[in-house]
Amino acid sequence: MNNSTALPAGKRFGADTLETFDAVVVGAGFAGLYMLHRLRKLGFSVRLYEAGSAVGGTWFWNRYPGARCDVESVEYSYSFSEELQKEWQWTERYASQPEILKYLNYVADRFELRADIQLNTRVTAASFDESANRWLITTDRGDQVSANFCVMATGCLSIPKVPDIEGLERFQGNKYHTANWPYENVDFTGQWVGIIGTGSSAVQSIPMIARQATYLFVFQRTPNFIVPAHNAALARTAVEDWKANHREYRERARTSLFGLTVEQGMKSALEVSPEERETEYEQRWRHGGLAMYAAFADIFINKDANDTAAEFVRSKIRAIVRNPAVAEKLLPTDYPFGTKRVCVDTGYYETFNRENVTLIDARSEPIDEITAAGVRTLAKEYNLDSIVLATGFDAITGALRNIDIRGRTGVPLKEKWSEGPRTYLGIMTSGFPNMFTITGPGSPSVFSNMVVSIEQHVDWIADCMAYVRETQFASIEATLDAENSWVNHVNELSGYTLFPLANSWYTGANVPGKPRIFMPYIGGVGPYRTKCDEVANNGYEGFAFCGKRAKSEAEVAAARASIKDYILGNSTQEQERLSSRQS
Repeated sequence: MNNSTALPAGKRFGADTLETFDAVVVGAGFAGLYMLHRLRKLGFSVRLYEAGSAVGGTWFWNRYPGARCDVESVEYSYSFSEELQKEWQWTERYASQPEILKYLNYVADRFELRADIQLNTRVTAASFDESANRWLITTDRGDQVSANFCVMATGCLSIPKVPDIEGLERFQGNKYHTANWPYENVDFTGQWVGIIGTGSSAVQSIPMIARQATYLFVFQRTPNFIVPAHNAALARTAVEDWKANHREYRERARTSLFGLTVEQGMKSALEVSPEERETEYEQRWRHGGLAMYAAFADIFINKDANDTAAEFVRSKIRAIVRNPAVAEKLLPTDYPFGTKRVCVDTGYYETFNRENVTLIDARSEPIDEITAAGVRTLAKEYNLDSIVLATGFDAITGALRNIDIRGRTGVPLKEKWSEGPRTYLGIMTSGFPNMFTITGPGSPSVFSNMVVSIEQHVDWIADCMAYVRETQFASIEATLDAENSWVNHVNELSGYTLFPLANSWYTGANVPGKPRIFMPYIGGVGPYRTKCDEVANNGYEGFAFCGKRAKSEAEVAAARASIKDYILGNSTQEQERLSSRQS
């Protein structure tokens, strides 16, 4: 892996230099890399800023033990390049963090993206200059650059949530956060370890840490619904099937509810017999992964139907965990199944059968403070060598609110979003022209296979930017009416479901003071894609364009040529998609 900062020859960045680009992209994960690739193909000059010392986004920062994706590897991958799909060989059903990071570095090299990426650089501010219809972007290295477009590829899970526990800074041992794990190998051999949190990163890391540590204390506030991964090496027949039929599989994912190829049950959980329902759940459990989400059509809208899925998972916990008292603590009972992100595990519940693992219920035995020696609850003090914080993220909006973004008349995005995020399609927000958010609030984002949603957003945004350039408009932004209508639609849809019944990071409930609003679009990946296409095909309905900017005939011809070249260089499906969009 190349960890150096790649800069073009002859370029110099610093406080005394103001460079101009057609677009600035923030973030070098799945979204940022593909955005850069698409824009370069269209002839845009682009600078991509990345805070990390290498590309990878989420998969660069989250290096904790056992980190892997909860979507199957063949599906959690780019579909935009036939060659890439043929060349890359995944080794496991669910890829581990190192393998996903290797894949993203391969993509960066395969498409020669590094020349336009500046690493070790965090964007700190972005302000819109109305007189010039351009964004001024500032970084922590003193860079100031001007760009017509600003694309936020900052990720939905990229700002770690550090718990507000008294005395955390006093602890004299080792402290780790799963979302900011050290580069070097961390060895817990011979140590007494405490881990705070039982979300996805904890579920994956706890079995790994327990195998090393002399003793592990797990501090759990809220138990989660967890399903098995049944991870294994990818069988040759499975790889051959995917490569032979990947177009069909990809299309199924794009038009599905969750962006996955799993079969969606169309029946109600209540219209089948108890035996048939049990058989369906058992088959989904044995299949592993997120297939349980799609067992029946009404799991997320009917509490009685949901109860059948919840009780099935609880029965599995009771069967796996040998100590009934411990099993009881692990049972989720106060929110519906799936309304918090279901975790996909390898040996999580079995870990609580180990003699060197103790579960502390932080509801009945709350954490009082962190001391120099360990964790003190209201009942006792636990002396520890290391503390692992698996306390999640300021999700979906955290990264955007972490940047001082100011739109027309200098209005801060934080101020506009003070009562919750407001967007049109999750792509733009009124008052912030030419700024796009990839998988932003109000889009399927975290409620989908992220790569499917990322590719859809990147393609839509790239097409939109090409349209703005070709038509010579200076800017595009969501209208306030369209934004209000979309926000109401997103809220109305979530209100039909069981999701508001859970205090989840979907609603910002894990961050004190954050507005409680269900942030993802719950209507499905397929219907959402259809809506976005309709908006674009209707002349970007719900968006307003600002005055023409002066362009020479040569510049217009070059813009048209870049779009034509891109179309000719892509698959028939891509040609048809872009041609229909232009017409």
